[in-house]
Amino acid sequence: MAGKIAPVERGLVVIGGGPAGLAAAIAAKEAGCDDVLLIERDRILGGILNQCIHDGFGLHRFQEALSGPEYAQRFIDRLNELKIPVMLNSIVLNMSRDLELVISKMGELTKIRARAVVLAMGCRERARGANSIPGHRPSGVYTAGTAQYLVNMENIMPGKHVCVMGSGDIGLIMARRMKLEGAKVDAVFGQSPWASGLPRNVQQCLVDYGIPLYLNTAVVKIVGMHRLEGVEVAQTANRRPIKGTERFMPCDTLLLSLGLIPENELAREAGITLSSVTNGPLVDENCMTDLPGVFSCGNALHVHDIVDWVSDEAERAGRSAAAYLSGKIKSGERGAAVVKVRPGAGIRYVMPDRITTGTDGSDVTILCRTPTPAKDGKVRVVLRDAGGGVSTLKEDKHARLHPAEMIKITLSAAEKSRLKAGDVLEVETQ
Repeated sequence: MAGKIAPVERGLVVIGGGPAGLAAAIAAKEAGCDDVLLIERDRILGGILNQCIHDGFGLHRFQEALSGPEYAQRFIDRLNELKIPVMLNSIVLNMSRDLELVISKMGELTKIRARAVVLAMGCRERARGANSIPGHRPSGVYTAGTAQYLVNMENIMPGKHVCVMGSGDIGLIMARRMKLEGAKVDAVFGQSPWASGLPRNVQQCLVDYGIPLYLNTAVVKIVGMHRLEGVEVAQTANRRPIKGTERFMPCDTLLLSLGLIPENELAREAGITLSSVTNGPLVDENCMTDLPGVFSCGNALHVHDIVDWVSDEAERAGRSAAAYLSGKIKSGERGAAVVKVRPGAGIRYVMPDRITTGTDGSDVTILCRTPTPAKDGKVRVVLRDAGGGVSTLKEDKHARLHPAEMIKITLSAAEKSRLKAGDVLEVETQ
């Protein structure tokens, strides 16, 4: 049926109406792209922000502590001012390599052939199966995000006696939320020696509310047939349970905060190269993937710690897409000097994967994360030139390095001008 539908020609299509998609669409329009279409699968714009009723959003961008819906509304208002068209209740089923999109809306199929696409679909939670926790499938086991939706959007309490598996930000925030709603919250368990969420969330969500955090501890069994009766937990070493340390914790609700996975089925089907570390596309400094005309940003590219950085990155993707359509930047690596960027010692991953634009008078922002916490560290950008020479291009000092906190390194236009085709930039810590 879809093959008989004539595609509609569009300029730029932004897939996803959350914080990344909103910022990308607005930036593209403001950069001079007159044909921008935003597609969102939900009935309203805003994405995950709609269920994040706690504050703390916008501290960097607006210098205000906004709730998630308040932050989203700032962008929705600007989108409406610019009269950017939106397709709601619409799911993109497929994207081909020639940027033909198949879209389902209320049982009807539509085809759009775009000249450029921004992938801003966000991410999803890892469910129980991702950790293969043994036990039956009783009621009372939820991902933290699902519990957040039930409490904040549907006014439904998942349970009264709660444990949280995983010390990610959503789990920390929901431990506090459940306690504020009157539930007994006995514990948050983390498999690593450190919390995987932001340190400020550990303080504000757990310490301030007297909720215990057990590190080097994992849920190893779910107990209960029809309703959850409790969990069996054990101490861990290198994230593996230590035999003989098991103990039982009674509870009727278990919230899982096991990490987030970028939504990239469309990118994978289109043959876009994905990172084995982030599960997001490999991109250049313009957020362009290795499929010309396709850009990626936000949590679909790599999971961010704060929404302000999502908006910044998405704006770069939107401006780049507008520049691509106007011919100001070229597709992929065609005719451009290519400088590879890779993680070195003490760095988990870097973004972008490559720099392709050469010397154009602009800065370049490199994002990276460390695998473990450290104090008084240095982050260094090492230039390994094609002739075998090695030099330090940039070095920043940090009082604290933490896996949950993104590290941003800006290369000035002058520093960028030193880069030549065949060079390699390696980011490392000391």
